[in-house]
Amino acid sequence: MKRTLLLAVTCCAALAASALYADVRVADTFTNNAVLQRDREVNIWGWADAGEKVTVSYKDASVETAAGEDGAWLVQLPAMAASFEPACLTISGKNTLTFENVVVGDVWVCGGQSNMEMPLNSWGQPRLACTDEEISGDYSFVRFNRAQHVVNDQPQETLATSGWTECKDGAQAGCTACGFHFAVRLSKELGTPIGLIDSNWGGSNINSWLPPEGWDTPELAPALEQLRANNGRCAEMYNAMMAPWTKYTIRGAIWYQGESNAGEREFYFFKQKAMIETWRKVWNQGDFPFYWVQLANFTAPSDNPAETGDWPGLRDGQTKCLEVPKTGQAVIIDVGEEADIHPRDKFDVGNRLALWALAGEFGRDIEPQSPTLREMTVEGNKAILKFDHVGAGLVIGKKCDRTPMAIDWNGKLERFAVQKADGTWVWGSAVITGPDTVEVTAEGVDAPAAVRYAWQMNPAGANLYSAEGLPATPFRTDK
Repeated sequence: MKRTLLLAVTCCAALAASALYADVRVADTFTNNAVLQRDREVNIWGWADAGEKVTVSYKDASVETAAGEDGAWLVQLPAMAASFEPACLTISGKNTLTFENVVVGDVWVCGGQSNMEMPLNSWGQPRLACTDEEISGDYSFVRFNRAQHVVNDQPQETLATSGWTECKDGAQAGCTACGFHFAVRLSKELGTPIGLIDSNWGGSNINSWLPPEGWDTPELAPALEQLRANNGRCAEMYNAMMAPWTKYTIRGAIWYQGESNAGEREFYFFKQKAMIETWRKVWNQGDFPFYWVQLANFTAPSDNPAETGDWPGLRDGQTKCLEVPKTGQAVIIDVGEEADIHPRDKFDVGNRLALWALAGEFGRDIEPQSPTLREMTVEGNKAILKFDHVGAGLVIGKKCDRTPMAIDWNGKLERFAVQKADGTWVWGSAVITGPDTVEVTAEGVDAPAAVRYAWQMNPAGANLYSAEGLPATPFRTDK
């Protein structure tokens, strides 16, 4: 009797397992409300029985394949134009999966630490990163998929997520605020839905997001050895929260991180560069655009012209990454908060990132880059600074909330420091003498040895802008 019962239980378990594996499955990245990438062949993938026929259908497109010996399958839907009109995505094998309200638009990865993770409701704090209308209105043309906080020591195929969510009926309260404002600007300008892969973790180090193969560079290999010697970890957040997305067809990525790496200063360049290049490699979708946010102003301002702190160096490492093709940097030293590492103004952050996408990816005739030092020459007691990316010309500006930068016609340039021949620093007097030129002098300095601009943790009052309202990029010439 016992043997008969055991045999029956075993047979039932085998049948149940057979039924489980017979079901066609699709990657966790596909749910109701998903956004599929426009104008490109769209990867859809999953698992089934070896050799099982799988059909994927969306609107007028239908593609068939058969699962491989390992059960994995992947198809590509043909390139489709952007559309706000929703339809069902259907995957059929021995069973059928149907996902509703799926649209076609642009999909962007939103990665980083807490300033990218910070949602529209500011984690329930009273200091909202949005207007009342933005947090409660119908912005269903923006959808987001927020990954849960999970780590793993190996790249994963499964994703911990509650799925794609439309930004309406208050659901957007949990969407990345930076990504939301970026998406709203792009959707309005381009007339397309926007999907946000909302995968980030407050306090995270870039080490956690750099794939294992990204460490194989002359600069980072020793850093990895030291990290392991100190029982440090790397790639674990990438493995669990990004790797499952790497087959998903995307437009590009935005990134806001660096606070947790500030002590590395300029060395951060090597890590961010490696991460950009490795993400592009593992996604295998070409050199997709990658735009990031330079660290904001933070902590109490200092009146010491030689004061630096760690953040200026890290900002410089971020700026150096502009040498990587198809990248861009949003400078935000004018919207931070001295007492909060999480500045409330994510509107300007998202919009400045959007400028890069509009200009670099969609060919809009706008200048997305902040004024950047090109060269310094010295004539007598004057340091003559020439800038690139000045747009309609350099101005003295003032930023206030969401209003566009206002030209301060009676203002004086601030936060220029001059180095004497003996290596000491004093505050300088700076004036705009041409569309792309600033001249700097300092009392008692006959021949400036070097100049720094906004080279502090919080360069409060730094007010050199392009006429388009973009703050000048912090710099130093003493390298």
